[in-house]
Amino acid sequence: MAFSATRLALSVLGAARILHALPQPHGHPTPGKVYPSKPNFTLWLVEEFDTALDLDNDPIWTWSDGGLSEGQVRFVKDAIKFRDGKMVLEASKNSLLSRQPACSKAEVGEVRHKNLLSGEMRTKYNMFRYGYYEVRMKAPTPHSRKPWLNGNYVATMFAYRDAKFRRWREIDVEVTGDSKNSVTMNVLYANNTRMWNSNIQDSKHHIAHGADVRKDFHTYAFEWLPTGIKWFFDDQLMAEHGPNDKLPVPELSTKIVMNLWIFGPSYAFGGRQGYNNRYTMSSEYDWFRFYKYNGDDHYPCNDLTPSCLTEDDQYLSANNPCDGIAQVPAAEAACDVSCQSVRSTNNRVFLP
Repeated sequence: MAFSATRLALSVLGAARILHALPQPHGHPTPGKVYPSKPNFTLWLVEEFDTALDLDNDPIWTWSDGGLSEGQVRFVKDAIKFRDGKMVLEASKNSLLSRQPACSKAEVGEVRHKNLLSGEMRTKYNMFRYGYYEVRMKAPTPHSRKPWLNGNYVATMFAYRDAKFRRWREIDVEVTGDSKNSVTMNVLYANNTRMWNSNIQDSKHHIAHGADVRKDFHTYAFEWLPTGIKWFFDDQLMAEHGPNDKLPVPELSTKIVMNLWIFGPSYAFGGRQGYNNRYTMSSEYDWFRFYKYNGDDHYPCNDLTPSCLTEDDQYLSANNPCDGIAQVPAAEAACDVSCQSVRSTNNRVFLP
């Protein structure tokens, strides 16, 4: 038994050394493609979505089994699609016959049955901090047969620290269903809170005049430095957040997240006309890039493993029952669910 454990340890060490030797950028860049450079930043991660990612085995990315209490969606792996060189997040109706296990690793607790299913792709670890985060995406059309109608959705790319109820740190780009050219940018900062409230959030809004975020792909980005945050739309500055604003500039490592979620009728955020929504509704991601800030000498971990993470970085940070990440400390995990129990729901029945 000791011999097997030794061989396993050497195997893991060898794999880490191989990963460490991989050329940057990590992820799945296009071979031979020359990517834009940025002064004081190093291109660290690229996803072109030319081929499907194995979200159960990828060293960087995985999926979430979460679901916000105030939202209508439960996140499932099967709602994350890869087709035509895009990553596609689909929101669709959920039947009682496809009931998900109540226990959610991502939420560290139980989530009641939701009327909708959707997808959230996220990095496995709280491993990303200062840098330039950039995505090219197209937001959903609430009603495909009547594209002029507004609805309710939030299509996102953001940095987020899990578990949020110990140290909530978040920087958002959110495209919402209330307008064809509306973008919301948020900073969230709190400690020891399990529920959102307006005191932990500072929001800014941008109207991209002349643009249609549902019809066309656009580039959304934020530059996160110790001194502040800047948001960009198609390379044009949208907004800034500095140390003199309502909340401090986040300083802890996070996960990178892309998701599509929808509020219930009693919540206005995302659009007041959710009754116009027709499903299936999809957001599309053409590519994603992360440029590491050269002044951050700690994050991300160079070998793609959690080797550089602190105990606090790894606190209750599992994403789903199949990611191989233990909830630590186990005594604080509110419930438990197996990978097999989640896989058994794959043969779902969708309502028209």
